[in-house]
Amino acid sequence: MTFVSNALVPELAVTDWHKSRTFYCDLIGFHVVYERPEEGFTYLALGDAQLMIDQIGAGRIFEQENAPIHFPFGRGMNLQLAVPSLQPILDRLELARVPLFLPLEEKWYRKGETEVGNRQFVVPDPDGYLIRPFESLGERVFRFG
Repeated sequence: MTFVSNALVPELAVTDWHKSRTFYCDLIGFHVVYERPEEGFTYLALGDAQLMIDQIGAGRIFEQENAPIHFPFGRGMNLQLAVPSLQPILDRLELARVPLFLPLEEKWYRKGETEVGNRQFVVPDPDGYLIRPFESLGERVFRFG
């Protein structure tokens, strides 16, 4: 089977590659597509979602003197992740005592004349990147007012 990379794949700089790999694989449900452990690099996938993690200091560093990297990383952004079921992820996070950033909710978003629904929550990864797993609730007609 040939692997095809998506047109846009986030690469997250991480402080502890092992800890991040465990979080994404064991708790969220990603699997390793390929990795270079000597560089602290892993390419991950979950369904159609793809993500790379890269150990800070082991590979290329995008830190500049006037833009240092500080915890928590990635503020102002969250990564929405379509999953087949939220409950197994929530169960694993609870068992690992990983607190949610935003609790489980049902949220509807207007899309033209319809609304699309998500059952979702937000959880920070070990470096503070915000991950928003969601299950689709489908679509409904948008009612103004």
